[in-house]
This record gives sequence, C-alpha cells and structure tokens, in this order.
Amino acid sequence: MQAGYSVELGREDPALELPWRSEDGTSQYYDLKRHPELMSQIPEAASSPELSAFLTRINAAGFPLQTAKCDAWHSREISPEEEVFGAAGKFVSYVDLIFSVEAPRLLLEEHESLAKNLCGLLQRAPEMPGAVELTIRRCHYHPDGNLDESASGFCITAYVSGFADSEPDARQRWSIALTLLQHALVQVAQTARI
Repeated sequence: MQAGYSVELGREDPALELPWRSEDGTSQYYDLKRHPELMSQIPEAASSPELSAFLTRINAAGFPLQTAKCDAWHSREISPEEEVFGAAGKFVSYVDLIFSVEAPRLLLEEHESLAKNLCGLLQRAPEMPGAVELTIRRCHYHPDGNLDESASGFCITAYVSGFADSEPDARQRWSIALTLLQHALVQVAQTARI
C-alpha cells in the first residue's frame, strides 16, 4: 500500500472552518466526540458501514483525535501517479482529522509528527492496490461557533483509495486501506501519547 503526506498551507490552498455548514444548509459539522448519537445525521456514514466504523472509533471517548468532515465516492478518474495500480477505477474517501484538545491543534509540528508516524506504519503494510494520502491544511477554529472569533491552526485530511477495475472490488480494497489507517491511528496514539 502506498502512503505519503504533504503540507498545503498556501493562500490559495483549501482550509477548513470549524464548525462548518454547507452554503445550502443541507450539511454541517457534527461533534461526534461529544454527541455520538448524531452519527445518523451523516449521510456518508449511513451509506457506508466501513466509514461509520472508522468515524465511531476515531471519535471514541478518550481518543486524542476526532473527525470534522468526510465523504466517499467511486471514480473512474485515475491520476498519472495512480496508474501504477493498473486499475480502471477507484473508491475514495476523505476524512478531516483534528486533535481533540486545543493546544496541539495550533502546532504544525504535532501534525507533521502524526503524519510522518502514520506513513511509517502504513508503508510497512502488505502490498495492495490501495493508498493513503495525508494532507496537512490550515483550519480556522471558531470557539463556540462564533465566526467573529478564530484561532488559526491545522488539520489533516486523510484520503484513502482502493483501486480495481470494478466498483465492488475497488470498494473492498478501500475498506481494507481504511481499516489499516484506523489501526495505524490507534497504534500511533498509544505509542506517541498524542
């Protein structure tokens, strides 16, 4: 499995706002750490037991991370870097990960250390047509949802992909890659005490 990370902090690079709400108001941030019962409000989790299990584990009480946003889809768009898998399509998801407490949210070094440790573990996983790409981005934290106040920090967007010619096979490989990421997150959290 391929694993790597990048840092995208330029002015034109996407940034996360937390809490967030879509422009049309149909979707929004749910604090699953404090309110796990809101999982049913996330359509992506409702349609994907694998994603629901991942969100549940990462947002578990006592775990040092939580999630902010997610999505999952099938695509036939293969980038030049992904051609190495020799597949006609991929099943992809992303999950925005944030630290549960404020102090590390604001430190780039904490995010880089987490990304580096995760990639180190994931690169030791057996060869398979899957990939995890971690992107460190800016995140603007608005305390108590007050958009007039903001603390500039960071988040990690975890992209997980499974590659195959058919959607069911790609989804199965994605599911394995997502489970490997979940186990790596748990292991890094236990050893590094993040």
